[in-house]
Amino acid sequence: MLNERVLEYIEENAEAARELLLTIAPIPAPSNHEELRADFCRNWLESVGAENVYIDEALNVIYPIGDDGKCPLKVFMAHSDVVFPDTDPLPLSCRDGKIFCPGVGDDTAHAVMLMAVAKYLAADPPKNTDCGVLLIVNSCEEGLGNLKGCRKIMERYGDRITEFVTFDSHPRNLVNRAVGSHRYKIEIKTEGGHSYGNFGRTNAIAVMALLINKLYSVNPPEGGKTTYNVGTISGGTSVNTIAQNAEMLYEYRSDKYENLEYMENRFREILESFADEDAEIVVTKVGDRPCGTEVDEKRQTALTSKAVKAIEEAYGFTPKQSSGSTDCNIPLSMGIPSVCVGCVRGGGAHTREEFIIEDSIKPGLKVAFGMILEALGDNYER
Repeated sequence: MLNERVLEYIEENAEAARELLLTIAPIPAPSNHEELRADFCRNWLESVGAENVYIDEALNVIYPIGDDGKCPLKVFMAHSDVVFPDTDPLPLSCRDGKIFCPGVGDDTAHAVMLMAVAKYLAADPPKNTDCGVLLIVNSCEEGLGNLKGCRKIMERYGDRITEFVTFDSHPRNLVNRAVGSHRYKIEIKTEGGHSYGNFGRTNAIAVMALLINKLYSVNPPEGGKTTYNVGTISGGTSVNTIAQNAEMLYEYRSDKYENLEYMENRFREILESFADEDAEIVVTKVGDRPCGTEVDEKRQTALTSKAVKAIEEAYGFTPKQSSGSTDCNIPLSMGIPSVCVGCVRGGGAHTREEFIIEDSIKPGLKVAFGMILEALGDNYER
C-alpha cells in the first residue's frame, strides 16, 4: 500500500502528468521512427534530474536505477510507438472529461505514468535496494515493429532480468500469457496487360482473391485460441489494366505453439496449391512473435498477484487475467515472469478517435507507483 507521502505526491503532480501527456501525445511516433518522442523523453527525464539516461540503437529510452552492472534487474516499460504512420503532429483535443488523440491510451498515457514515477525517484533516489530497476520508454511494440525495442532490452540485459512489467492495455484486463503470431507480406506478380486487348491473361488481383478465399477456408485448430487475418491489400494500375501486381499482409495468431505450427503448415500447403498458376508469388515473413514457454509458476503467480493488488488498491476492482500479444511475449518466451498492466481507462484503441478518461490519471499513477516502488523492496528508504 502506498504511504501518505507518495499519495500526496500523486495528488500534487497529477495535473503535471496531464500536461506532460498533452505535450507528448501529438508527437508522431510510427514504429521504427520514434526519434522525436525518444529525444523528448530523454531530455525531459534529464531535466527532472534522472541520471545515466540513454537512447539505445533500437530507440529505447532507458533510465537505469541502482544498476551496478551485475545485480538482478526488474524491468518496467511502456512503448512510445503508435500504429499511425503520421509524420505531422497527431490531432489532439480535450472534451467531456476525455483526452482524444491517436495512440493516447496505447500507449502514450502509460509512458507518462512511467515517467512520473521516474521523476519521483530522480528527486529521491533509492539508497539501498535489493536489485536494480530499468525504467524504459521502449520502441516498436506495435504491428511490424515486431517488438524490436523489447528484443534489444532482452538481448542486453536478459540474463539478469528477474521480473518484467509493461504498462499497456487497460486496468480491467491483465495480460500474463503470451499470444504468438507469424506475419507475412505476400506479393503476386503477373505479366499483366490491357484489359481488352490482352483479355485472358492472369490478373494478380484475381489470384490474390483466390488466395485469400483459401486462407479464410482454414478451420482453426481446437485448443487455446487461434485466429487469422488479412489486414491490408493493394495493387493494380487502373480500371483498364490487367493487374501486374498485388500485395497483402497476412497474419495468424495463437496462444499455443503447436497451433502456430498447424497454421504455418496449412499456409504452406495453400501456397503450394498455387504453384501451377501463371503468377509469381513472393512471401516475406515480416513479423514473428513467440508464445510463452515454461515460467516458474510460483514466481509468475507472485508477480501477477502484485499487479492485481495494485489495480485493486487504485480502482477498487479486480482485473480479468487473459492472454495477449504485448512486449511480454519476449521475456515470457525466455521463462521470465512477466505481466502487462493497464493504468488508465479509455477506449477506441487503434482508431483515430482513441481517448483516455482524464479521471483515470490519478488512479493510473497509483498503479504505476504501486508496482515500481514495490519492486524496489523494503530496503528502499523513502
